[in-house]
Amino acid sequence: MRISEEKINELLAGNVNEIVDKEHLKRVLHSGKKLRIKLGIDPTGPRIHLGRAVALWKLKEFQDLGHQIVLIVGDFTGLVGDASDKKSGRSMLTEEQVKKNMADYPKQIGKILDVKKVEFRQNSEWLSRLTMKDIIRLSSLFTVHQMIDRRNFKERFEKGQQIGLHEFLYPLLQGYDSVATHADVELGGTDQLFNLKAGRKIQEFYGQEPQDILLLEMLPGLDGQKMSTTSGNIINIGDEPKDMYGKIMSMKDELIAEYFLRCTNVPDEKISEIKKGLENKTFDPLREKSYLASEIVKLYHGDVSAKTAAEHFRKTFQEKESPDDAQKIKVKKGEELADVLIISGIVSSKSEFRRLVREKAIEADGAVLNNSHYVIVKTSVIKVGKRRFLKIII
Repeated sequence: MRISEEKINELLAGNVNEIVDKEHLKRVLHSGKKLRIKLGIDPTGPRIHLGRAVALWKLKEFQDLGHQIVLIVGDFTGLVGDASDKKSGRSMLTEEQVKKNMADYPKQIGKILDVKKVEFRQNSEWLSRLTMKDIIRLSSLFTVHQMIDRRNFKERFEKGQQIGLHEFLYPLLQGYDSVATHADVELGGTDQLFNLKAGRKIQEFYGQEPQDILLLEMLPGLDGQKMSTTSGNIINIGDEPKDMYGKIMSMKDELIAEYFLRCTNVPDEKISEIKKGLENKTFDPLREKSYLASEIVKLYHGDVSAKTAAEHFRKTFQEKESPDDAQKIKVKKGEELADVLIISGIVSSKSEFRRLVREKAIEADGAVLNNSHYVIVKTSVIKVGKRRFLKIII
C-alpha cells in the first residue's frame, strides 16, 4: 500500500528523536513494500507502563498502514538484563520470574495494537540454540573499547564499579533477534542506539540488509527521572482508572506538556497553547493536569471511566470525602504488606514499596509506616500516597 509524503512525514516525526537510515526508510515506505517492524520488550515486570507505550503507539501507526508488527518478548535476554541505561548491573531474573512477568503482556498490548495481527515471538526460540561457536563469532564483531565507551559502562568503569561480562553480551543477543526475525525496522528509546546499531551490523554479517532504526523520545517518570519498573515511578497502561488518574495528578507540573505530547492524541496546536500558558503562568496547572489525566484514562479505559475517575478524585482528594469504594482484598494473617500491595497492583515492586516507606508515603490505619517488612495482623485500611487506598480484610 502506497502512502502519501505527508503521511510518511507524520509517521517519522511524532515522538521520534533520530532515524537511521531516514532516506532509505522513506524510499521503502514510498515503494509500498510491507515492512517487518520490530520491537523488543524484556519482561522485567508484569505490567507495561506509559514509557513503553510510546513505542507501542508508534507500532500502531505502522500497523494501521498495513505493516507487519513483530513484537519480541525477551524471555531469554530478560535473564541477562539490559544495562543500557543502568548505573549499576541489573540483577539477573529467573526463568520463573520471566514467565510470570510476561503472562499478561498480550492482553495489555491489546489496549493499543490489534494483537490478532501481531507476530508475537519469544527470543528463547533462537537464542537458546546458539552454540559457543556462534557466540564467539558474534563477539568478534565488537571490541572491548566499543563496549566500555558506552556512557553507562564508562562511568562505572571510571568509578571502579563492577561490570559483568554477561552485560557485554546483551547487545549481541538483541542484535541477533533482528537476524532471526528478518527485521526491516527496529524501534527503541534513545538509550538503545548502540544495541539497535549492533543489530544492523550483525544482520550485515549474516548477509541481510541492515534494518532502519527509529529512536523514540523517552518519557520521564512521575519524579522526572526515566520511567522504569525498577524505580517505581511509573503509570501502567493496565492501572485501574482511578489509580491512573490519581498518579497523573501527582506528577510534577513541569512534566504536564511533555505528557500531553507523548501520551495523548491532543492536537499539537492545543499542546503548544497549554505549554505557553503554563510557562506564562496564565494557565492553572491543576486544571491542565485534570485535562491530561482525563485524556490518558480515556485512551486506555474509555470516556465513562475517565469521567468516573475524575469525579472520584474530586470527591476524595479535593473535597476530602471518605473513599468508600476503596479496593478490598482478603488475606491471611501474617502476610507482608509489600506482597499484598504488589498483588493488588498498588505498587509495582518491593523496591517501590521500600521507597514509599522511606518517603513516609504509606499509612496503616492513619499511622505512618516505618517498617518495610510490615506484617498484617488485623483488618486495616492502607493509604499509599495521597490517592490510593486498600482495605485489607483478615
